[in-house]
Amino acid sequence: MQIIDSHVHFWNPTQLRYAWLNDLPKLNRAFLTEHVPSQVNGWNVEGIVFIQADCAPEQGLDEVDWVTSLAEKDSRVRGIVAFAPLEQGNPVRPHLDALKRKRLVKGVRRLIQDEPLGFAVQPSFVEGVRLLAEYGLSFDICIRHAQLPDAIQLVEQCPDVHFVLDHVGKPNIKQGVFERWSAQMGELAKLPNVLCKLSGMVTEADVENWTTAALRPYVERVLEVFGIGRVMFGSDAPVLYLAGTYEQWVHALQELTRELSDKDKQKLWHDNAAVFYRL
Repeated sequence: MQIIDSHVHFWNPTQLRYAWLNDLPKLNRAFLTEHVPSQVNGWNVEGIVFIQADCAPEQGLDEVDWVTSLAEKDSRVRGIVAFAPLEQGNPVRPHLDALKRKRLVKGVRRLIQDEPLGFAVQPSFVEGVRLLAEYGLSFDICIRHAQLPDAIQLVEQCPDVHFVLDHVGKPNIKQGVFERWSAQMGELAKLPNVLCKLSGMVTEADVENWTTAALRPYVERVLEVFGIGRVMFGSDAPVLYLAGTYEQWVHALQELTRELSDKDKQKLWHDNAAVFYRL
């Protein structure tokens, strides 16, 4: 099996500024392409999509250039999802013009998870997101589960934009939060222009003692409501390493999807990401 990892971060605190790393000493060092194995559990990781790593906003374009330089040394890096201050609305156009000139940029992520409820549905933000369709760029939705209603409204207001939900919406797996999340995921999945990443789950579970059994209902629900054509694998490395190794997460998801046909596994682990990000 060939894997495209749809959600990987790189950073080097000596290159760019990442204020959030100050609270996470385990991650506060350089993570470059070698932290993603080329082979795992007998499968080849042949493609990587870099997702913006929340450096200082004014360094967003510098981050794209830096990751492009990494891609020149590791051909697995085939796409970049870049930062853009979409809350500016129409005035964000010069930033999007700059991104469009950068060959590896496939989409945009403006983090929502640490913003107040309502941020993602304010008119200027919706206006900024709508522009992405004009530029041929997708949008990664990174929220916490309480923000799912906002995400649903955002997607409804941007029917021409291609969306993907990061980390299954970050439900609190450790505390077993499920029913409300499950219902809202069903509502989101009714919208045809949104996909979902099976990623970032172990860090929402008990990072010291997570099990595949704890993850199972969440994986099964995502597959149920989105269908195999609208899900993709992501590692969320190196944030993943707060809860385990790359190999452990891949093995867990292999176990949780072992009943899928080979054709469906190919979609989940490779094809859907390749199509969505136009790799």
